[in-house]
Amino acid sequence: MTKINPENLSVVVRFAGDSGDGVQLLGSQFAESTALAGSDFSTFPDFPAEIRAPVGTTFGVSAFQINLGARRISTAGDQPDVLVALNPAALKVNLPLLQKGALIILNTDAFNDRNFSKANIAADPRKTGELDDYQVVEIDISTQTLEAVKPHGLSKSDAEQCKNFWALGTVLWMFGRDRQPIIDWAHKKFAKKAPDVLTGNLAALDAGHAFAETAELSAELPQFVIGEAPMQAGDYRSITGAEALSLGLAAAGELADRDIIFCSYPITPASPILHHLTKMGELGVATFQAEDEIAACCAAIGASYGGAIGVTSSSGPGIALKGEAIGLGMVAELPLVIVNSQRGGPSTGLPTKTEQSDLYQAVYGRNADAPLPVIATSSPGDCFEAAIEATRTAVRHMTPVFLLTDGYIANAAGPWALPEMADFAPIETNAAPDVPTTDDPVDVKRAIWKRDEKSLGRPWVAPGMKGLAHRIGGLEKDIETGDISYDAQNHQVMGDMRAAKIDAIAEYIPDQAVEQGPEKGRLAVVGWGSTHGAIWRAVNQANEDGLDVAQIHLRWLSPLPKNLRELLAGYDRILLPEMNFGQCATLLRDKLGIEVVQLNKVSGQPFKIAEISDAIRANLPGEMQAAE
Repeated sequence: MTKINPENLSVVVRFAGDSGDGVQLLGSQFAESTALAGSDFSTFPDFPAEIRAPVGTTFGVSAFQINLGARRISTAGDQPDVLVALNPAALKVNLPLLQKGALIILNTDAFNDRNFSKANIAADPRKTGELDDYQVVEIDISTQTLEAVKPHGLSKSDAEQCKNFWALGTVLWMFGRDRQPIIDWAHKKFAKKAPDVLTGNLAALDAGHAFAETAELSAELPQFVIGEAPMQAGDYRSITGAEALSLGLAAAGELADRDIIFCSYPITPASPILHHLTKMGELGVATFQAEDEIAACCAAIGASYGGAIGVTSSSGPGIALKGEAIGLGMVAELPLVIVNSQRGGPSTGLPTKTEQSDLYQAVYGRNADAPLPVIATSSPGDCFEAAIEATRTAVRHMTPVFLLTDGYIANAAGPWALPEMADFAPIETNAAPDVPTTDDPVDVKRAIWKRDEKSLGRPWVAPGMKGLAHRIGGLEKDIETGDISYDAQNHQVMGDMRAAKIDAIAEYIPDQAVEQGPEKGRLAVVGWGSTHGAIWRAVNQANEDGLDVAQIHLRWLSPLPKNLRELLAGYDRILLPEMNFGQCATLLRDKLGIEVVQLNKVSGQPFKIAEISDAIRANLPGEMQAAE
């Protein structure tokens, strides 16, 4: 038996098969076992846009990748060390991703002429020499699964669907993992199913584990022994970005002592937020699925008008539809959190692939001059705090706020330290004014519309507050009374005020810090959003190699931190990787007058560490030769 246990070992495992093979379930449960083992990890679910593509075709391949190790893990990994391929199409799609020498576990039952034809494979890759550079283990997984579940009375089609549990059992043995947590989860998962579904899947799980343990594969099927990662003390759980963001919104409602009203229309990859929040009614969260995107945004604005915290969510195409309503929220000066789970575009584009494609849309994308605050989360766990910060800003300044995430963050998972709510300051609202002791209605209006001198947020006046009233609508408002106004000078003053309100947010956000590396020097790698993990590992490796490189990661994109221009001016060169054609680069040139070196990617896939590492070395020519 081969055991691998070097210091700080990290291993990248990728599961792949047809969309109906349960690959995402297989991967997510292996991730749960990794979390329970105390290893650090990061996952990347990679699935097709089609609800059910033709079985056995390459465009129907679903994959789940996990990078796990006894050190800090910041990405799902560049190249898999282990691939479990349940059919030929899965092998064909994923083989180019592997590094030489990788372990490939094949379900040989699927390797037949019929499936080769579906995947447009001319010849059996096991015989063409294509796999000579890899360690290939051939197992008749389907046959083994059918044999294992035979005593439990499942139909052949239902029995074949248990092969993901059989494969999971094999991989659990390879990594020395306990099956009991999976068994406990399965009892809950299949509680409402027929009893034979539960017993059949558990039989397949046990059979896969026993096969790996007893079969004469010792020279081919290794065991990976990965220790616990160095983490701060605390209670941890595995969490996806969508779930963390949902919990963050619920927590924000608790901190503000206000109900959260979440209004949305289903769209990939934003829909999971609705699914999670629907289960949080006991936390003061109500959800509403509207008939379209416009209605969803307007309903959320109505919720805020009524005194709750309105939240709406979508992806780029849906945000475009919400555009006029978002402008209404800004003109009416009501708090509104707008979650944008970015995806590949334009139009419907690549619904299940990731991209940082909507920064222009968030910062600039409304009619007229309509500046709004924009915050971006950088990892699944970071979504929790970002949701609280976005809500705090919306309520304090009485404005819509964009919260940017993306498909990678929304679906990926990692370990998350459970926070202490006592560590978060309450979210204070702009209290309604005392009812003026006057019969003059203009004085009442002025009291209602009087903004905080620092935040420029107006009082939050909701219907039913005795003696107070607030006029709602999209027409321009008088700066003092809130009445409709067509006065030219007033429109100028209101426009200036709306811009000043966004600028005022910079007084509340912390100065931009350098996450790692020198505070002045030759090169800083600046990023935002989900590029954080790949940048972190690339910069960390560069520093270990003796290259003085800094990492600066932006959470606030509008307004930018007050010290950002001075901070970036301390570096000879700025490298900016982003999954678009340079939207943040344009923003920095626009707002700060700073030139950057762009590293752009729009493949629908996240950055690899190697791509950023190569760009770092290319932009440090003198130091590169010295290091070599």
